[in-house]
Amino acid sequence: MFTLKLILITAAISFCLTPLLIWVSPYIGAMDKPNIRKVHKAPVSVIGGLALLISFLIGIKIAQPIEEEIVPLVIGAILINLLGLIDDIFDLKPIVKLIGQILISLVVVYHGITIDLITLPFGVIIQFGVLSVPVTILWIVAVTNAINLVDGLDGLASGVSMIALGTIGLIAIFQGNIFILMICSVLIGSLLGFIRYNFYPAKIFLGDNGALMLGFIIGVLSLLGFKNITLISLLFPIIILGVPFIDMVFAMIRRYMKGQPVMQADKSHLHHKLLDHGYSHPQTVILIYSIALLFSSASVILYLSTNVGAIVMTLLILFTIEMIVEFTGLIDDNYKPFIKLCRKIIK
Repeated sequence: MFTLKLILITAAISFCLTPLLIWVSPYIGAMDKPNIRKVHKAPVSVIGGLALLISFLIGIKIAQPIEEEIVPLVIGAILINLLGLIDDIFDLKPIVKLIGQILISLVVVYHGITIDLITLPFGVIIQFGVLSVPVTILWIVAVTNAINLVDGLDGLASGVSMIALGTIGLIAIFQGNIFILMICSVLIGSLLGFIRYNFYPAKIFLGDNGALMLGFIIGVLSLLGFKNITLISLLFPIIILGVPFIDMVFAMIRRYMKGQPVMQADKSHLHHKLLDHGYSHPQTVILIYSIALLFSSASVILYLSTNVGAIVMTLLILFTIEMIVEFTGLIDDNYKPFIKLCRKIIK
């Protein structure tokens, strides 16, 4: 009952606060103007993350968690929101944003949240030792940017984040982790109130301030929710975030194969490809929601599976990823090895 209360309160706060931010955005220059890489045709407010941050902080104040991990989570969320806000208004260079994300991740590390070891099958344990800090930073920065990269259509990153948070919250229930469930509930409520204005046609965008903050919080929650790191448990957050990770990883592969800088922006992300295939804006968003739900369901099944079941589910997930990449042309329109093989067999 308290969880539902948190969701409703934070949803109401973000729902009421977002129109005010839409109104003030033109006066502070916080507008996202159309360009060749973007699909919107008119300037749109880009400070949606502030509505999420404020409602999130109020929700945390109401929930009053006693766990020490709340300190780096809140400090990091505020700092990365500020970093994104500066980028939204002044357009920072990618390297400056990356350095900022690394420094903010150190707040989490400083408070003792690190990936220290991983347990492989047959009891093999890999101790990261001095590498635990860079591995942890790499994880947080990767998740942060994965969410940011998927923020390319109205309501896309908001909806995918809600699905991811809902899945992490469900697994937290299985684990009896009330703290993780509480944080997920607060942020889900914030997104529920916000998405009314963020879905197509959007009146406000998350902006880097919102997308980076969502990615950061989800990245830290995934560390806290799967403390006993095994090879299988490490897969849970990766699968839960299947859509943004697929988009990020294959974007880097695509750019590398074309001889482009891997950090260079392009218009060949998953949502761009689906639009090119003739899907409308809202159809593309709903289709990606469906893919995200598929991966989230798979992660829950994987969590509840035996070792054999986990292996089978992992293979099915890998096959699904390959099919998505080939059908959408995420690497290249001509990259369809499995589809071509099936056609040869059929002929």
